[in-house]
Amino acid sequence: MNNHYLPALQTGIFLSGFYFEGDDGLAEKKEKAVIMDESAIKRAIARISYEIIERNKGTDNLCIIAIMSGGTSIASRIASKINELESASVSIGALDITSYRDDEKHIPDCDKTTLDFDIHDKKVILVDDVIFTGRSARAAIDAVIKRGRPQNIQLAVLVDRGHREIPIRPDYVGKNVPTSRDESVKVMMKEVHGCDKVVILE
Repeated sequence: MNNHYLPALQTGIFLSGFYFEGDDGLAEKKEKAVIMDESAIKRAIARISYEIIERNKGTDNLCIIAIMSGGTSIASRIASKINELESASVSIGALDITSYRDDEKHIPDCDKTTLDFDIHDKKVILVDDVIFTGRSARAAIDAVIKRGRPQNIQLAVLVDRGHREIPIRPDYVGKNVPTSRDESVKVMMKEVHGCDKVVILE
């Protein structure tokens, strides 16, 4: 998938009502604090991009897969930053994990995953906005493995808010944010929400 395709895709998946960690029932909650502004998000994405390049010794066999729907904007920006730094185009796709979630009672009729490349023997960077219990990441790993045998799978998130229920730890983190279970973390990106910021809601 070409990078320029993702913004249009993001709007569609956001409006289709996919669940993603950190954004459950947010309409009923009030903003408590802004924990990342536009500049902080930009710096975090740049740092994650540098770390991905350093850890993988470049971009050979590298691909980026967004976890729908929260990870799509972030994945697109990471891919663009890596391209800027390395002058190398990285394959990028989007993964619909709905049918792999262990809390999903209704299995959808269609899979909105968009992957137009083979993941066999690739270094797969999964990207999400927030990691909370770890269940979305586990579902994404299952969905990737179902489609092939990558060389390895790495996880990048903009925000780690703790409270893991599954022993999964991201490889790249934009910001660690201690939260209570009663709070929610909402990531807003220009491509979907018209602004860049991360807020805690209560």
